[in-house]
Amino acid sequence: MRYKYLILTAVFFFFSLNCFSQQKYSDYPITMVDIKKIELTDNFWLPKIQTVQKVTIAHGFEKCEAEGRLDNFLIAGEKKTGVVCGKMPFDDTDVYKIIEGASYSLINAPNKELESYLDSLIEIIRIGQEPDGYLTTWFTIDSTNPPAPWVPKGGARWSREQSSHELYNSGHLFEAAAAHYTATGKRALLDIAIKNADLLVQNFGPGKLTIPPGHQIVETGLIKLYRITGNVQYLQLAKNFLDWRGDSSTHKLYGEYSQDHKPVTQQDEIVGHAVRAVYMYAGMTDIAAIYNDQAYLDAVMKIWSSMVERKMYVTGGIGARHESESVGDDYELPNLTAYCETCASIGNVYWNTRLFMLTGDGKYFDVIERILYNALIAGISLDGKSFFYVNPLECDGVFKFNSGSLTRQPWFDCSCCPTNLIRFIPAMPGLLYGVHDDTLFVNLYASNNAEVNVGNSVVRIEESSEYPWNGKTILKIIPSKKTRFTLKLRIPGWAQNQVLPGNLYSYTDTIQNKISISINGEEISYDIERGYAVISRAWNKNETIEMNIPMDIRRVVSNENVKSNENLVALERAPFVYCVEGIDNADRLNDILLSDDVVLKVEKKNELLDGINVLTGIVNVRSGEGTMELFAIPYYAWANRGITTMKVWLPLK
Repeated sequence: MRYKYLILTAVFFFFSLNCFSQQKYSDYPITMVDIKKIELTDNFWLPKIQTVQKVTIAHGFEKCEAEGRLDNFLIAGEKKTGVVCGKMPFDDTDVYKIIEGASYSLINAPNKELESYLDSLIEIIRIGQEPDGYLTTWFTIDSTNPPAPWVPKGGARWSREQSSHELYNSGHLFEAAAAHYTATGKRALLDIAIKNADLLVQNFGPGKLTIPPGHQIVETGLIKLYRITGNVQYLQLAKNFLDWRGDSSTHKLYGEYSQDHKPVTQQDEIVGHAVRAVYMYAGMTDIAAIYNDQAYLDAVMKIWSSMVERKMYVTGGIGARHESESVGDDYELPNLTAYCETCASIGNVYWNTRLFMLTGDGKYFDVIERILYNALIAGISLDGKSFFYVNPLECDGVFKFNSGSLTRQPWFDCSCCPTNLIRFIPAMPGLLYGVHDDTLFVNLYASNNAEVNVGNSVVRIEESSEYPWNGKTILKIIPSKKTRFTLKLRIPGWAQNQVLPGNLYSYTDTIQNKISISINGEEISYDIERGYAVISRAWNKNETIEMNIPMDIRRVVSNENVKSNENLVALERAPFVYCVEGIDNADRLNDILLSDDVVLKVEKKNELLDGINVLTGIVNVRSGEGTMELFAIPYYAWANRGITTMKVWLPLK
């Protein structure tokens, strides 16, 4: 079945017996397979998830405790005395995000000690909540003196929402509560969140406050609570927060920085603060799906195109400017001063996942895969203890891009990125599979065992994959009974000679390598539909599919409008963008000339950087005299061996 803006038809029912609308809404036609049904066994993602589980979660909680994030709840609840600890009005969210990641971790790595610790943290949060449900600790402790200088002093609740982050705090609370309830079945944090959400419903809406959040995420958080509780007032408030943006009759507009320059349905390009933007677009996509709202859908499609066709880095990162942590103009993609905030990459995955669930188009997973293997996991060190807030495509050893540092840092005054990584990485297996009726989508390749409901059958999948280092994947399909369904295997865009949708980047050559698929040892022919190889048949027990995707070394060039990449080329192999570090190249990065005739080869280095494939070759040097050996590593692994220079884009001549 072809998917084009596939949204289930909404049927509306109204009852006038009480103030709660009993309206029935649509939702996404495609469902992602729950991580409860997936056991990851691969050698790439599983070790990274385990590092977060064993190291990074504890590291994050230790930092929160040491810097007073937990004390703030106790001071707000008058169990301790003192002033606000920390420098950000959204410090509460660091605790929420780590709880969210720890909750996802408990699903596939049960840990009684961690679960008990979460219980104690949730009690501390409860102490900090005001009796009516309000929960922003800095405001409760001293509403007149916010911790950040950009938040105006004085004022009632939500009167400074452009900068106060009160609703942002609520949004991350709701996201954490949904995760904790899903993982444990316990209601303690969920009840705290519901009490806060009910307070928002009482205070925001037509005839009440009509102020949208300065920093988006309350929208998706409210929608998650709606899905758990069935309370449509949460859904309606989420839509209100979006509908009020750009409407000067409801509030004084915040401007383009906060995507509040015009109504969301009239916006047609990605602008402003990159993280705020992608969180908002995720919420807009939720509304498009649930309300069957074509205006919302048209807007997010236009915005998405503007991003991937004119404003995205080859690593999948977004955000060109340190100033305001924002995206730039079309084709403004500097390398040394690139921002590419880690949070923006994470938010972009959330948004693109929703677009896939709405349409079934593989191009969204092409974007997700590029982000995952490059811009996103570059944000965390291999040992799980230090982080990039900013992810540039060049480091000259002088410009201190990462909050005053040339390498990753163990924490930040604003630690949104470390805690966002903690909440995201344990949930990553939930991206692998999607289901719609009698269709099973395989989106990403990683060894795992899964159980999915497809059509009228339970289907077990045993996947063995050498991805991302090798293109061979074997899937055993084990339905509970002989079942007819459609299997869709994503054929990555890079394997079809497309770097990203659109013409922002292109490969310097076209490769016609065949992607082979066989069933039970017999090669089959297949059609590619919207990025997926489509196999429709009746499946017996223990059928084996083998897919082989060639992984060639590719050279990438930019659209001529990207002036920062003029006469430069980047290297890729499969999902990885490669870079060169001074430590491997005799500190001669400025001498490298990667001309078209350079022969490159792949070498496996099991002992290097937790095991990687490197690219090597003999290149000419700028002086015109002699040659040198080029040694390139996957971009995500750079800066794990001390401070060093780095480049993704290299001169052709």
